[in-house]
Amino acid sequence: MTETIVQSPRTDRHYGLDWLRIAAFALLIVYHIGMVFAPWDWVIKTNHRIPALIAPMSLLTPWRLALLFAVSGYASWHLFAKSGSAGRFLRSRNVRLLIPLAFGMVALVPVEMWVRVMDKGYPHGLIQFWVHDYWRSGEFWGREFPSWEHLWFVAYLWTYTAILAAMLAWRRRWFDACSAFAVSWLSKGWRILWAPAALLAIVKVGLMFVVEEEHGLFRDWAGHAQYVPMFLFGFVLAGAPQLWPPLQRVWKAALGIAAVSGAIVVVVELVFPGEAIPPHWVMASERAAQVVMAWTMTIALFVLADRYWNRDHRLRKTLAEAVFPFYLAHQPVIVLITWYSLPYKFPAPVEFAVLITGTAAICAAFYLIGREIGWLRPLIGLGPRSAHKLPDSSPQPA
Repeated sequence: MTETIVQSPRTDRHYGLDWLRIAAFALLIVYHIGMVFAPWDWVIKTNHRIPALIAPMSLLTPWRLALLFAVSGYASWHLFAKSGSAGRFLRSRNVRLLIPLAFGMVALVPVEMWVRVMDKGYPHGLIQFWVHDYWRSGEFWGREFPSWEHLWFVAYLWTYTAILAAMLAWRRRWFDACSAFAVSWLSKGWRILWAPAALLAIVKVGLMFVVEEEHGLFRDWAGHAQYVPMFLFGFVLAGAPQLWPPLQRVWKAALGIAAVSGAIVVVVELVFPGEAIPPHWVMASERAAQVVMAWTMTIALFVLADRYWNRDHRLRKTLAEAVFPFYLAHQPVIVLITWYSLPYKFPAPVEFAVLITGTAAICAAFYLIGREIGWLRPLIGLGPRSAHKLPDSSPQPA
């Protein structure tokens, strides 16, 4: 790869953030494969439980999704600037997010839900399930329908985008004034390190004692309290380059704080494994450590991407385009491969190799075939193919 990397000056497109986005989605896929083996509950489990995965996966859990929302916010600012208006920005987001979400719920999520009910004893095949039983509301074979499963990220991202577009359309001056004040205030001293971390921790711990932690667009207040600020941070940062020097100033301290926070998270997970419930003060400490780690790791990774990865490569455009189709397909693929490999009782290393290679191959085929068929491109989050489109102007779906 090093032979074809060319150093380039900073342009409207931040190659480092492209690489960070690619790495974040790749890490998400590997993380979900790890969940098949980890001792925690997940969609489907192998015949193996590997406690050694608790520590490394606990270190990934606090920041992997926060990072994705921050990177998505950064990309959203460039898409908004290119669109020229909040209305056109939202229309482009509708096409690039809602259409893949609908396609995924019609064609991809049914595979995962079928395996879920099969695991409970459902006696029929996928076609029978999709035609007769998938389109229901309520509990069925111990599972709640409808469900968007892993596509919740797309639903959350579109919701945040729609709210942001409404603010930009109706309260643009107010939004710009608030952003300018926040940028000015955070740029002084080390405020950009400690102030967001402290606020996120206070909100996270406060919500823990007020609302139940559960997933769902209209119930996940703890999630929104973390993801919305990260999304807005990425959006504001893209339009406020004066924030980069403060980030550069604190990134090493941020990495150190992330290491300490991660150690707290790992210790709590090891001391209170599985369904064990720690004392309230321990639980509160862990929740605070999680969001502090999310913020500080995001700072460190943004700066590392800016310093060392902000250069182009002949594979960058293809990989940046491929990650969203890979994301759409990866979890149903992992679940299906695991389900059909269970009877063979493979050793754990063999099963991992089957999952990683099978998932990569099927997701690659999903992308490579879909990108060549015009009517399939919008379904998997790709824009129309254009021979005259400049490489650096291709918008990303997330």
